[in-house]
Amino acid sequence: MNSILIKNAQLVNEGQIQAADVLVKDGYIHTIGQNLNAIADTVIDAKGQYLLPGVIDDQVHFRDPGLTYKADLYSEPRAAVAGGVTTFMEMPNTVPNATTQELLQEKYDTAAQKSLANYSFFMGGTNDNLEEILKTDPRTVCGIKLFMGSSTGNMLVDNVQTLEEIFRKSPMLIATHCEDEATIRANMQRAIEQYGEENIPVSAHPVIRSVEACYKSSSMAIELAKKHNTRLHILHISTEEELALFRNDIPLEQKRITAEVCVHHLWFDAAQYETLGAQIKCNPAIKEARHKQALFQGLLDNKLDIIATDHAPHTWEEKQSATYKGAPSGLPLVQHSLQVMLAFYKQGKISLERVVEKMSHAPAICFQVEKRGFIREGYWADLVLVDLEQSHTVTRESVLYKCGWSPLEGETLPGVVTHTIVSGHLAYQNGQFDESKKGERVLFSR
Repeated sequence: MNSILIKNAQLVNEGQIQAADVLVKDGYIHTIGQNLNAIADTVIDAKGQYLLPGVIDDQVHFRDPGLTYKADLYSEPRAAVAGGVTTFMEMPNTVPNATTQELLQEKYDTAAQKSLANYSFFMGGTNDNLEEILKTDPRTVCGIKLFMGSSTGNMLVDNVQTLEEIFRKSPMLIATHCEDEATIRANMQRAIEQYGEENIPVSAHPVIRSVEACYKSSSMAIELAKKHNTRLHILHISTEEELALFRNDIPLEQKRITAEVCVHHLWFDAAQYETLGAQIKCNPAIKEARHKQALFQGLLDNKLDIIATDHAPHTWEEKQSATYKGAPSGLPLVQHSLQVMLAFYKQGKISLERVVEKMSHAPAICFQVEKRGFIREGYWADLVLVDLEQSHTVTRESVLYKCGWSPLEGETLPGVVTHTIVSGHLAYQNGQFDESKKGERVLFSR
C-alpha cells in the first residue's frame, strides 16, 4: 500500500487544533509531528487546510439488497467518501431484512466487493428472531437494531415480552428507533377524519408522528435498559422533551444510555414543509423550530452524544407522490453532513473541535470502534482534508446519490472536502475517486 505524507495541516483532534504533519504507512497513521522529512509515495501540501479524523456515520440506509433502484453499496459509500464520511453503519430494513446471520453476512460480502468506505451492518431484531440475535458477534457487528415504531420496512417490534427478552439477553449495544405506534395510529385516524385520507397535507406529519409518540417510546426503551442494564443507543432524537431523558453529568465512556441527533433535525424545521414538502418527510418527523434549537443546545450540553444522518434515499418520483401517505419517509444526506456542521461552525454555533468530537470521536467511543475515530499513531488512517476558504453550492448535478437529488439543493455550504483517506488509501482527491481499493470491515473492542 502506498505511503502518504500530509504536510502543513491544521490538525483538529481531541479538543485541540495544532499545526502538524502526518505520515501514513500500510493503512495506519505512522507518525504525527512537526516538519517530518519522511519519504512517501504521495505528498500532500495541506497548507491552509484542516485535517480531521474521518466522519463515522452510525445510521444510514443504503438499500442494498432489494431496493437498489434507490441506492446501493457502491453509489452511497462513494457519495459518503466525497463528503468526508469514511465509515458507516447500515440498517437492516433492506429486502430481505437482515434478521438472520446468513442474510447479515451477505451484506458484508457485498460491501467487501463494492464499498469505497469502511462498513458495518446492524443485525435486525423482530418479534420472533431472538435466537438469531443472540448469535451476533459483538466484535464484528456494530449492534442490534430495533424498530420500536414502524418506519420504512416491516420490522416493528411491539411484543412487550420480546422486548424484555432482547434487552435482558442482548450481548451488545441495542440501537432503537423510538416512536410509539399506538399514538401514531390514533393521530393518523384523527388526520383522516379532519382532512380525508387523500388530502392530508405533508405539514401534518409532525402532528401525526408527534412529540408524544417519540417521548413515550424513548421513555419505554430507557426503562427497559435501566431494568436490565442494557447498553442502549437511541437514534435520531427529534424533540426538546426527550432531552430530559438523558444524562450529561458523566463522561461518555461511562454512559450505558446514549443518544444521537441527525443533521436534518438541526437544519430544517416544520415551516419548510411549505416549500420542500415531502422532500423533508422523515421518521421521526422534522418538527417546529423550538425543537431544532433545543436539540442544538442538547448537543452542546452533551445530552446528545453523536451527530449522524439517517441517510435514507428514495427516488424523486416516489417523493413526488400526490398524497401524504404515498410519499415515503427519508432524506438523502450523507454527502453533505460534514458541510452542514461546518456551516454551523461558520455561524459561530459550534467549534471545529466539537464538530469532530460529535462526528468522529463520539461514535468511536459509543460503539467501541477499534482504532478509528481519532488521529493517533497506530490507528487506522481515516482522514479528511477540508478547505474552509472554499464553499460549495449543492446542485442536482453535484449530487452523487443514486437517487439523484438532495433536500439541500440551492444551499451554499462552507468547507470543501479536498482529500479523503480511507484505511490508508487516498480514495478521493479534488473531485476524483481512486476505487482500486475498497474500505475495510470495522471491528469493535468488546
